Amino acid sequence: MALDRITEKMREKLAVTPFSGSLKFDCGAAGVIVLADGTASREDRGADCTIRITEENLVKLLTGKLNPMTGVVTGKLKVSGDPTVAMKLAKLIG
Repeated sequence: MALDRITEKMREKLAVTPFSGSLKFDCGAAGVIVLADGTASREDRGADCTIRITEENLVKLLTGKLNPMTGVVTGKLKVSGDPTVAMKLAKLIG
């Protein structure tokens, strides 16, 4: 699943599920996805919270195959900035 497809799915979710704050998924060389202002975009910008994660693990996270807490503990994802914004992600992917 390419980041463009993930971004489109996020836009669909954000259209019906409010999300406050801004969150960036930083997938390194694969690119970024930023959730902000009620939409998702591939344009890199500052965010309240950044999650550094591989594209493969992002897919696992969003499909429920990677528990967020397990991901943090095992180093599969790193959270920087405001962690309360990251916790709101559960509403979007739940």
